[in-house]
Amino acid sequence: MNPRIYLTSPVEYPGTIPLPMIRFALVADRIDYQGCDTLMFTSKQAVLSAEAIDPDWKRLPAIAIGPATQRQIETLGGEVLFRPDSFYGESLAQEVVKRFRERKLLYLRPKKVSFDSRGYLERMGITLKDQILYETRCRDYTPEEAPEPGSVIVFTSPSTIHCFLENFAWRDDYHAVVIGRSTLAHLPEGPSFSVAEEPTIAACIARARQWAEILPDTK
Repeated sequence: MNPRIYLTSPVEYPGTIPLPMIRFALVADRIDYQGCDTLMFTSKQAVLSAEAIDPDWKRLPAIAIGPATQRQIETLGGEVLFRPDSFYGESLAQEVVKRFRERKLLYLRPKKVSFDSRGYLERMGITLKDQILYETRCRDYTPEEAPEPGSVIVFTSPSTIHCFLENFAWRDDYHAVVIGRSTLAHLPEGPSFSVAEEPTIAACIARARQWAEILPDTK
C-alpha cells in the first residue's frame, strides 16, 4: 500500500487526506488606499481578505505574487498589472524595483510574513505602504490524529509547518513536500523533503504522488 498523502492547506484536494493546520481571521475593517496607485498581493488569502473587507479594492491594478494569487485577483474581477517570474525574497523584490520604482504601492498582507518585502523595497527607493488584513492561527489536534507512519505530508506555507509541529512530533519515516524554498527554510533539520516544481498546490500534490510511488509500502 502506497504511503498516504496528507495536505495541510485549508483547501481540500482530491486524492489527499485533509489535515488543515491553519485558519484565517480578519484583523482590519477597512482598507486605507490614501496615496497609493497600485496594490501588491503575495497570497490568495490576502485577495480574499481584501474582498471581504472592501470589494472596491478592484479599482486599483495589482502586482500578483504567484499564479494562484493572479487567478484569484482575476476571478474576482481585478486587474493584474504584473506577475513576477520569481517568488522568493530578494529576487522577487528586485523585479518589483526594476518595474515599479515610480509606483506608490500598497502591500496588503498577513500579520506574519516570511520575507520583509516592505523593508527591502523601501531601502531600494520604492514608495511603499503596507496594511495587515488578516492573521493566521493554528488549529488544534490530538496526538491520535497524527498522520500514519511513513506518510507524505504537504506543507503549503511556513505557518502550516509551525502549526503541524505544535500539534505533532515529527517522525523519521515522514516525508515532507513543500510549496517553495521560503517554506522549506522553516522545516526543522533532518526531515526527508522535496520541493514542488512551482508554488501551487497542484504541483505539490504531483510531487507528493511521485514520492508515494517510490517510498516503502506502509504495510
